[in-house]
Amino acid sequence: MTKMDDLAQSLLKQVGPGKMDSLAYDTSWLARMGEVDQELSYHALSWISENQLPDGSWGAKSPVYYHDRIISTLGAMIALTYRGRRGQDKKQIEMGLLALERIIAGATQGLLSDPNGATVGFEMIAPTLVAEAENLGIIQRQGDRILGRLSRQRKAKLALIKNKKIGRQITAAFSAEMAGLDGQAMLDIENLQEANGSIGHSPSATAYYALHVKPHDEAALKYLHSVAVDGGAPDLYPFDVFETAWVLWNLSLFQGWSADAKEQFQPLLRFLKQHWKPGVGLGLSVGYSVPDGDDTAFGYEVLSKLDQAPDLDALLSFEKEEHFRTYHFEANSSASVNIHMLSALRLAGYPFDHPTIQKILLYLYKTKFADKYWFDKWHLSPYYTTSHAIIASAGYADFLVANSVEWILSTQNADGSWGQQLATAEETAYALQALCIWRQKGKKVPKTAIHNGAKWLQRNLLPPYPPIWIGKGLFCAENIIKSAILSALQLASEI
Repeated sequence: MTKMDDLAQSLLKQVGPGKMDSLAYDTSWLARMGEVDQELSYHALSWISENQLPDGSWGAKSPVYYHDRIISTLGAMIALTYRGRRGQDKKQIEMGLLALERIIAGATQGLLSDPNGATVGFEMIAPTLVAEAENLGIIQRQGDRILGRLSRQRKAKLALIKNKKIGRQITAAFSAEMAGLDGQAMLDIENLQEANGSIGHSPSATAYYALHVKPHDEAALKYLHSVAVDGGAPDLYPFDVFETAWVLWNLSLFQGWSADAKEQFQPLLRFLKQHWKPGVGLGLSVGYSVPDGDDTAFGYEVLSKLDQAPDLDALLSFEKEEHFRTYHFEANSSASVNIHMLSALRLAGYPFDHPTIQKILLYLYKTKFADKYWFDKWHLSPYYTTSHAIIASAGYADFLVANSVEWILSTQNADGSWGQQLATAEETAYALQALCIWRQKGKKVPKTAIHNGAKWLQRNLLPPYPPIWIGKGLFCAENIIKSAILSALQLASEI
């Protein structure tokens, strides 16, 4: 039994509700809650105070993502204005204002420089935060520069919902705080809360609910206490299906795990199988009311490979005229979801010339950047999306990804690593997965590229990992990243 095998077994035992660090934006909402829960507010204010970045802003330290920095900094300053009582808070707000001014100097250019687009719900949340910050006198002239064309995007997203109020069956519930103090008419208040007390499994939306919609709601406060482990709050919780499906998918790329490790797969497979809904599929968590195409595609694939294929109708329920969607009320499509659908339908036996396959391939061809790589709205790194495209297409639609393989090889750093903004273990793992699978299909990949990448990854396999997954802010899905690293190292060991 190898060290990697031991690490895989240890990881599989940890997979559960989901592991994620606290984020500044969600924590800022807990910090506001002094009137309904002083304990939550006190610890969250301490977290906010301790996690201001050196430049005065809040958000992920690295990589820099404008959307994340803007809502995190606005949220933190609003929280400190409402609840802060110390001279230090005033100084931190002043530093935040200076940082915000630097961030939005030429904000339109800055926001457009985020190639993946906005963070989740940004076009809905940012206008509410800006209005609140203006009412509090925190900002005066920056609003128009922050918002730009967001009001039009917000209207377009709300138009998808049409006359429906936002309840737990609609993904916008995840960003319910967008309703602010005067927009609660858009919420279906009696059908908004999930069984676990949360609003959309979002700490920020739940804090808003417990503060402004149903003050002191016992179930909401119980949920918030369960997520505020270090005083802060994650982007979402729980995300048990998401974590389970991605960990299993990554590990399933390598066929040579020991019998003991494969035995550890079984309870996780039973979990996915138990919660699969025929014709519907899976959502990010067992108690989450909204199914999605991404978890459904990955769930279908791991169950098909490692257990028994579920029904295809669930996959096809996400099909639209020109592509597959993540959610049924979705404003912008996702390349990674279509890549995962391609992989699942290939496994289901769809031939290359099937109209549905051709539809996905055409969509992916059109959304490819420079005929080399893909960006996606759920992940900051093009290596994530492009690696998955190569794995889905290798030996099936090679023409789509041949240039992508060359792009990965050409962007390897001198030390063997990969990374869009900085070298990361996560992105290096994705690159190695793709190169190894491509080579398994009989394609040419220099051994030195794989060996050098694996050597670097061996030296850098332990956390912490930079947050490059996209939610309302940037987050790190630690167990998913670990599974990608272990999978990549095992695949590389065979070459």
